[in-house]
Parts: sequence; structure tokens; C-alpha cells
Amino acid sequence: MRKPTTNYIARAAVIAAAYTALTLIAAYAGLAYGEVQFRFSEALTILPALTSAAIPGLTIGCFVSNLIGLGIGSTMPIDLLFGTAATLLAAVFTRMTRKVTFKGMPWLSALFPVVFNALIVGWELTFFLPDETFLMCALLVGLGELVCCVGGGIPLFAALKRVPSLREQWD
Repeated sequence: MRKPTTNYIARAAVIAAAYTALTLIAAYAGLAYGEVQFRFSEALTILPALTSAAIPGLTIGCFVSNLIGLGIGSTMPIDLLFGTAATLLAAVFTRMTRKVTFKGMPWLSALFPVVFNALIVGWELTFFLPDETFLMCALLVGLGELVCCVGGGIPLFAALKRVPSLREQWD
């Protein structure tokens, strides 16, 4: 593996900061944590289709967001491990499938965060919400992810691909 460049580290840091900031905005609106999650930051999960720096950026951003959630009593310690793992897995699979496109858009890549979060976070929530079934938790988490990842991520991808000054940054 190549040694990361300063540019790569800076891109990852900006993505981590953006993810955290957008999650905190959603938290302020009561949408970032719990069964029904609409983390606006999840639109950024399409970024591994453009740059590998998004993999550590999203993973660190998710970890920091969950750490803040733990600090304000909105999440559980287990989410630091499993929620972050779901984001890491989704980012890796998003990156691996970036060239699978339909009409120039990475639709398959946009679905990995939906699937991994629905399954992993849905499973995690069943332990802390005993009145809910895994299916219900997975569906609710998956629905929020679908709206944010596909509804926000695909337009974000399309917009970023049109910015000529950013094209040289994609790898």
C-alpha cells in the first residue's frame, strides 16, 4: 500500500468533518439517532465512488458522530463498534463497485450503505428496543438510509462529477 499523501489525508479529514457536522445538524433536529434515522450525512456515503479518501473519512466521521451521540445520551457504546463497522463495510463495497453504473450513475454503490446499516444497525437496535423486531428495526433504518443515500447521494454524485476543478482529485 502506498503511503498516504498530505492531499489524501486532507480530503479524508474534510469528509470526516463534513459527515460529523451534517450528523450534528440532523441530531439537533432529532433525526440522527434511534430507530428512524435521517442522517443527512449519509448522502456523503456515495463519495467512495469518487475517491478512496472517503473510506477513512466516512469511517472516522461516523465514529466521531457516534462518540458525540454517546456523550449526549443518544446512542450506546456498542454503536461505536457496530455503527462504525457498518459505515466502513459500506464504504469499501461502494468503492469496489464504483464502475458498475446505469446511465453514468453508481446506483449499486449507493445501495451498500442502505443494506449494511439496515442489517447491522437494525440488529443492534433489537437488543436495546426489546419491543421491536429485527425486521421492523432493519426496515426503519433502511428506509432512512434509502432516502439519504439514494435521494441525497445520487444527486450529490451527479453534481460533483460536473465540477471540473474537482475531477483531478478523484482517484
